[in-house]
Amino acid sequence: MRRSCTPLLAVFLLLPCVLFAQRQQDLDSTFVPLIPVSKQTLLSNIDVIANMQMSFQNEFEENTYTRSRFVMNQFRLEIRGKVHEKVFFRFRDRYTRGVVPQSIDNISRSTDLAYLRFDPNDHWKIYFGKLCADWGGFEFDANPIEIYEYTDMIEYADNFLTGAGVGYVLPNKNHEFTIQLLNSRTASFYDLYDTIPGIKEARFPFAAVVNWRGSFFGGKFNTIWSYSLFREAEYEYMNYFALGNQLKLKRLLLEYDFKWSNEQLDRKGIVSSFTDNIGVKTAQNARYTSHWVRADVAVTDKFHIACVGMMDDAYWQPPGQTDRTKLRTAWGYIPSLEVYPFKGLNLKAFGAFIGRNYRYTDYARQTLGMTNTFNYRISVGIISPLLIL
Repeated sequence: MRRSCTPLLAVFLLLPCVLFAQRQQDLDSTFVPLIPVSKQTLLSNIDVIANMQMSFQNEFEENTYTRSRFVMNQFRLEIRGKVHEKVFFRFRDRYTRGVVPQSIDNISRSTDLAYLRFDPNDHWKIYFGKLCADWGGFEFDANPIEIYEYTDMIEYADNFLTGAGVGYVLPNKNHEFTIQLLNSRTASFYDLYDTIPGIKEARFPFAAVVNWRGSFFGGKFNTIWSYSLFREAEYEYMNYFALGNQLKLKRLLLEYDFKWSNEQLDRKGIVSSFTDNIGVKTAQNARYTSHWVRADVAVTDKFHIACVGMMDDAYWQPPGQTDRTKLRTAWGYIPSLEVYPFKGLNLKAFGAFIGRNYRYTDYARQTLGMTNTFNYRISVGIISPLLIL
């Protein structure tokens, strides 16, 4: 009798384990992942990038120490990828700028990019959405987190505009031509300009941009040249040229940009900030020129020495005069040391001196009340386009 009970006892002891295992199997079979399996392959075609520049900086004005602080200079979250063999998208939002929707394109000014790109074949590209105006020059073409300080021409420009574009790449892949038709601004005429007698708001304020990217001698010499025509108001235009040139050698990178902007209405607003002192809130017939040069020497794979120099000139044609008068020269100089501590990770630590020197002409000092200024900051921080996904 005792022997016959032993198998039956074993069955009762093992039954809970069998039932638990069956229950666990049922749970596993009904588990639904957060991202369906059918869509997980899409992730292989999508990149999520956190573009960051963070620093601890010490600030000086007229050689007087003013303050120290930790600063998030740049944080732009970017999502880009492919949703079809011939359809691509790109979205980038800037978290260091206000998020107020603009009156012209109805999208936040903090949004840099939000567009679709269609590639009918290997040579043609069609863009539609909020784009980066393809102005040319290597300063403007760089990832913003790589720039410690922009020239006046870029800093005070409206760089991201809504519209459409078409690009064509030559069969040899060495040259690409792009044409864009964009809104000339994100805000309305009266948001930007004061009322001016005789000036009427354009019903279609547009920007037409033509760009050429060239590559020569196996990529050792490259160009990004462009011409842009902006219609700011009825019969009021801005003409803008940018000529970017790059020499790329094994351990040395040299870049030089020349930019020139002739503005019947002061689109940058720099000259207007001077003339406001004499009651002219919106200056007419302003002109800006800019020189920007950058040298980068790779001492080793992990250690770089770089230096940026810039010079911006501002001119104005006062009412009743036939010639433009020079108002200011803004100098900039940025020596830096950059260290790449991790192999295979695009992250660098930097130390940089960012100096700005503003020198006004006798006319600007005596007539507009401007004064020369000098300021600089010493920054230590990190830069990385962190690839999250």
